[in-house]
Amino acid sequence: MVRRYLSTISLAEALDLIGRSYACVPGTATVPLEEAAGRTTAAPIFARFSVPGTHVSAMDGIAVRSEETVGASEQHPVTLSDAVRVNTGNVIPPGYDAVVMIEDVWMGDGTFTIRRPVSPWQHVRPVGEDIGESEMILPSRHRIRPHDIGALASYGVADVAVLSVRVGLIPTGSELVPPGERPPPGKVVESNTLMAAALLREAGADCRRYPITPDEYELVRDAVRLGVAENDVLLVSAGSSAGTRDFTADVIRDLGEVLAHGVAIKPGKPVIIGRIDGKPVIGLPGYPLAAATVLREIVLPLLSRYGLVLPDFGSAAARLTTTLHSEIGTDEFVLLSVGRIGDAWVAVPQSRGAGVQMSAVRANAYMRIPAASEGVEAGEIVTVRLRVPLDTAEEALLVTGSHDPALDRLADLVRRRGVDLHSIHTGSMGGLLALKRRDCHAAPMHLLAPDGTYNVPYLQRYLPGEDIVLLCIAERQQGIISREGITFGELPDHTFINRQKGSGTRMLLDHWLRKHGIAPSSIAGYDREVTTHLAVALAVKTGEADAGMGVYSAAQALGLSFVPVATERYELAMHRALLGDPRVSALVETVSSDAFRRILRSLGGYETDGTGGLRELRG
Repeated sequence: MVRRYLSTISLAEALDLIGRSYACVPGTATVPLEEAAGRTTAAPIFARFSVPGTHVSAMDGIAVRSEETVGASEQHPVTLSDAVRVNTGNVIPPGYDAVVMIEDVWMGDGTFTIRRPVSPWQHVRPVGEDIGESEMILPSRHRIRPHDIGALASYGVADVAVLSVRVGLIPTGSELVPPGERPPPGKVVESNTLMAAALLREAGADCRRYPITPDEYELVRDAVRLGVAENDVLLVSAGSSAGTRDFTADVIRDLGEVLAHGVAIKPGKPVIIGRIDGKPVIGLPGYPLAAATVLREIVLPLLSRYGLVLPDFGSAAARLTTTLHSEIGTDEFVLLSVGRIGDAWVAVPQSRGAGVQMSAVRANAYMRIPAASEGVEAGEIVTVRLRVPLDTAEEALLVTGSHDPALDRLADLVRRRGVDLHSIHTGSMGGLLALKRRDCHAAPMHLLAPDGTYNVPYLQRYLPGEDIVLLCIAERQQGIISREGITFGELPDHTFINRQKGSGTRMLLDHWLRKHGIAPSSIAGYDREVTTHLAVALAVKTGEADAGMGVYSAAQALGLSFVPVATERYELAMHRALLGDPRVSALVETVSSDAFRRILRSLGGYETDGTGGLRELRG
């Protein structure tokens, strides 16, 4: 029997359902002040004492009676015999009500001469100037920030009453192994509840992760029963789809009720919304990005109903670089790399695969394609939600084009200079066209022209009249990656893994096939494409293909054989006007550094004599 979802509901209906289905009454916990950042106050917090607790001097000088300084001037100085020397922060002795700054005082033998009067309480910090005893420091339902911690300590607070929402997380699946273990074939590392716990703790929830529960109905039911008893909210990871070993919906139905199974969101459709003993029980999809979407769009709004104040980095208007088609009737959420190019934000979509966790690692923003829309066209201005603070998003440098393992090492080096390099692998031609549209800061490329030169002829053809600079990363070796030392001429006798159309590697391969008179159709696997050199090497290492074309460093990284075919010039193309951008300047200086050259030499397959050199193409 094939099990199916219940009638899929919209995201808006799901949020309304949550609002109607649970009481959402939070608990209260008292936590030490040093553990309170990020938590939400359960009640207003009041100062235990005044700060300052008495009148203190705001300046170095002398404490005086202000009426005795009346009339003092340069022409008519006043000499005081009754004054007290004080420093900043000293208590003002009783009977004195002002301070004359020390630079306005001439001290004699037990006397003080002043040439400027002071008014009552001038240069004095009165009792309670900062805060008075019993004055409110923070209201209830306030998310405690790091600088709040210092103020609370200064005002006598050592412990804080915060809202407590206990969230239990149960990972299910016989295919799971604990974090830290290398999974054997057919197994995966359990990561969803780790991610969920980190996200929900950031929102101020108290999280408890339970041991992995195998796919056995009774074990899942017992774990859910315990989780409901011990928590306010329960999340069950995986088992929410319609497979033969997916028991979450049945267990929830057995112990309580399933309110919804299937929400029209992508990724995340298989989510389950249930209720046991009046408590929310949410079934998360197993794919990491689907689980993350459900956490952000459904679980966090649920926690906000308990009173937790959620972190929010705001939004921006950005120009989308790629057309995105979407299924009508489904709210789709797309992860993005966004960066500011000139005065405008640009948004580059990440992979939309629900299992590609690196998309979430690389993304600094996301966007929603509404259910009523069939998609968004390239060039449209869209609203993006930031996943990082604005100043961090401002550090993003968009590098779109050809992949090379050295880019990861470059990203690490330039990060130390406050630049967040986002590398998007579209191939050399894809990068060139992104540069033409001003969709990136820099485009890595290695395009072989018929005359045997690299890059310049293509830039002159596709970006005529524009001022472009080419920053040399290195001369690098391209060749055949295999397990057994396969040569170029032997390719028709073996299975192959190819790079995508428009990539410089694909163009180089086709050039050499023509040169050797080898028909692409004679190579099994010629039409199977991947987007990086490491993906080629991985396909060879795992036996999915006998050979592929890639750079030496990728072969070396995975311990594979490499037979050289050609040495090519790998460069970053940029508009000259961007050289004044501090992020681009940092990139150029980093590529030119001895540290980067040492890294290239350690990777192998790179010639660094030209590394850091600039070539100019003036329009």
